[in-house]
Amino acid sequence: MTIRQVSYTSRLLAEALVPSPQVAVISIIDPGTPLASLKAGFSRILRLAFYDAVPADEYLPAPLPGMFDQRMARRIDDFVREVHAAPTEVSLLVHCEHGVSRSAAVALFAAAYARAPLAAREFAFDANQWVVDLLTRLHPELSIEIPDAEDAGERRALPRAA
Repeated sequence: MTIRQVSYTSRLLAEALVPSPQVAVISIIDPGTPLASLKAGFSRILRLAFYDAVPADEYLPAPLPGMFDQRMARRIDDFVREVHAAPTEVSLLVHCEHGVSRSAAVALFAAAYARAPLAAREFAFDANQWVVDLLTRLHPELSIEIPDAEDAGERRALPRAA
C-alpha cells in the first residue's frame, strides 16, 4: 500500500529494536565490518556497505572501492519503490553506524519519494550530500532539501533525569 513513515537511527539502536512485520529496514554499514545484528521479523531488509565519504571529483573514471555509487543508489530506489508498492502499510527505518549522515540522506530520499513524513527531519542537516545527489539523479522530479543546522534546536524534549 504505502510507506506511512520514515525514520533513521544508529546501528546500536537498530540492533536493539524489537522487530515488526510492519517495518522495513535499510541497513548501512562500513565496508569490512560485520553485518548489523538485526533480529528476524522485519518485513524486509536491504543491506548495503559503503563509506560515509564524498569523492573529491564526481567525474572519476571508475568507482572507488567502498564509495556510494549509482548501482547502490539503484538498489535503494528499487527497494523503496517495492516497499512503497506493497499491499500492506509499513514504516521504513534506515540505519547506519551513527545514524547521522548516510542514514539521514537515504531517509530524506525515501520520505520524498513516498511523500511520507520523516521523523526528526530537522536533525538530518548532516545528511551525506553525495548520497542525496546520486539518489536524486534517479528522480529529478524530487526536490530533496537537506535541512539547515540552525533549524534543529535541542534534540531532547525533556531534560535528563538526575
